[in-house]
Amino acid sequence: MTIAAIARHPDCLFIGGEWGPAAGGGRIAIVSPDSEAEVAGVAEGSKADMDRAVEAARDAFDKGPWPDMSPGERAAFLHKMAAYLTAAEPRLAQAWTGQVGGLATHAPGMTTLATMTFSGIAAMADSFEFESRRAGQMVGEVIVRREPVGVVAAIAPWNAPYFIMAAKVANALLAGCTVVMKPAPETPLEAYIIAEAAEAAELPPGVLNLVCGHRDAADYLVRHDGVDKVSFTGSTATGKHIGAVCAGRVARCTLELGGKSAAIVRDDFPTADAAALLAGTISMMSGQVCAMLSRAIVPRKRHDALAEAIADEMRKIRVGASTDPETQMGPVAMKRQLEKVEGYIAEGRLTADLITGGERPAHLNRGYFIEPTLFANVDNRSRIAQEEIFGPVLCLIPAEDEDDAIRIANESRFGLSGAVLTHDVDAAYDIARRVRTGTMNQNGIKLELGVPFGGYKQSGIGREGGPDGLMAYLETKTILLDGLPGAVA
Repeated sequence: MTIAAIARHPDCLFIGGEWGPAAGGGRIAIVSPDSEAEVAGVAEGSKADMDRAVEAARDAFDKGPWPDMSPGERAAFLHKMAAYLTAAEPRLAQAWTGQVGGLATHAPGMTTLATMTFSGIAAMADSFEFESRRAGQMVGEVIVRREPVGVVAAIAPWNAPYFIMAAKVANALLAGCTVVMKPAPETPLEAYIIAEAAEAAELPPGVLNLVCGHRDAADYLVRHDGVDKVSFTGSTATGKHIGAVCAGRVARCTLELGGKSAAIVRDDFPTADAAALLAGTISMMSGQVCAMLSRAIVPRKRHDALAEAIADEMRKIRVGASTDPETQMGPVAMKRQLEKVEGYIAEGRLTADLITGGERPAHLNRGYFIEPTLFANVDNRSRIAQEEIFGPVLCLIPAEDEDDAIRIANESRFGLSGAVLTHDVDAAYDIARRVRTGTMNQNGIKLELGVPFGGYKQSGIGREGGPDGLMAYLETKTILLDGLPGAVA
């Protein structure tokens, strides 16, 4: 199957339960990061299409029956969607590789984890407390209900489009919300397959809608008065804009934004192990991970030895086509991202020591490829240490002692993730408590489904994952009664 055949209805949008053409007849081209060639395309929505999608979602929410169903009834639809998505995993995996350059060897596992997340959210219908009773101090009975927030604009990024969009959709639908999906224009195919799953599961018309578009379409959706909540994952710059727009009309928003996460290397962690872990991590998804460990804070006395060892490991990494089973790191996702990474590398050459990398691989004459890159003796105040590069560029920062390392880790406007490289669990726990970040790991980036994920500071607002993620799509209502109604007695 070619990437152009992955979506069943690429020339259409999904609005009100039906596939139909975009109002303006526009088309979004999908470009392969391996070859720089156009490999597929989908319909481009306009403001008129966004209006139709929001109206469909508004009607489905305001007139029901979706928000009036029990969580268990809604979960039954989600489980049907999950069954469709499970069967579609080969297409979803191929979409990730073809659009982003994600390694074909990793794509099946990534796809399965995303579907597991979708199913896990649906399963919360059996355990999440949507309504509770509390003893009142001033009145007879207090009932606290969790009710759907309304129409949700789900805006996903291009680096992990299926995983992120699937989680947004599952949480919103289980909560009783209706949804307009707006995928990144570079990676729309996964959202098409999610819409196919909604059609196959026979969701009521308008409960889930899909409109693809560029920034102007997304901005129009965010500003739309018919949208009650925006769930956005992406850059901090865009998140600030969305947050300001939502604040202006008091709309709810969840923002999962950028990071500049630090890995603190303690003295008990061997140099060879640290080098292998850090080089392997920064090359994962070509460094295009919001939680990426892109700053390594190391004891000054070990700095030079670690720099040499990390550089040796980076030089071993096989950079190549994402479809080659021997490839360990593929391309970055698009031309503008490659140019952004190259711009930061040029900046880094002026302020730090380039130890290895920094060039396009000599054996690859097309595609958006860059070598794994290491800068040493990096000043934590420099741009390459403070700004999210979103590429395979690691900054090695010396620290005087453990307190200094924690200070450096916290001297960032971001606070999304981080790690402690140590075999001492007690030390890892102590450091984790002192670093101001949403997630801290021991010995690398760890993945756990069903737990809160999100950031401190400019890394975002709110959490995704587990009950915390579901709460983001619910409003809290307090009902004060003189006694218990028959429905809850």
